[in-house]
Amino acid sequence: MKRGKLITFEGIEGVGKSTQLAFTRQHLERHQISVCLTREPGGTSVSERIRAILLDRQEPAMTAMTELLLMFAARNEHCARVIFPALDAGTWVISDRFNDASYAYQGGGRGLPAESIAILERLVLQNLRPDLTFLLDAPVEVALGRAAARRGEPDRFESERADFFTRARAAYLARARAEPMRFRILDATRAIDIVACDINAALDELVAK
Repeated sequence: MKRGKLITFEGIEGVGKSTQLAFTRQHLERHQISVCLTREPGGTSVSERIRAILLDRQEPAMTAMTELLLMFAARNEHCARVIFPALDAGTWVISDRFNDASYAYQGGGRGLPAESIAILERLVLQNLRPDLTFLLDAPVEVALGRAAARRGEPDRFESERADFFTRARAAYLARARAEPMRFRILDATRAIDIVACDINAALDELVAK
């Protein structure tokens, strides 16, 4: 059986990932491809419980390293229980954020060294890398304005200051520039259907391989 593909969507809050994830699933299913839609942190019972801790504004303040370790604890369960088995079964996995988010949020946002993140990456992911990563990008003020308009009570990450997201966005863009064959940077300020067309074109290339 042909192994499945891992497709990830990245970006700061408010760039429209949820909408495009749903469109991507529909597009792949039209190609008769089995799809698993998941998210990080989350994707399993244990990982979702860790997610609740990470997003809870009422939790006592945690160190940046604690946050990183919790992210990778959730990721380890996610990979072991969901992603690796799905890929081995020939299913395409679409994940709302994945490993690049740690380099952006805990690396860029929190200021942790990339080397520390890379150590955990090797332990947890082994040789797994996304086959294709869509980085939905928008100026911080635009993205945060959108996020504020649609949400209720902000979670722990959504409550961060704009400079946190400026650093996270810069880290995302740096990773995308370093791996141009894997990343597609998409201007998320454009109309939803135009962004979806660009995504579908890249997906069709991957399907044809």
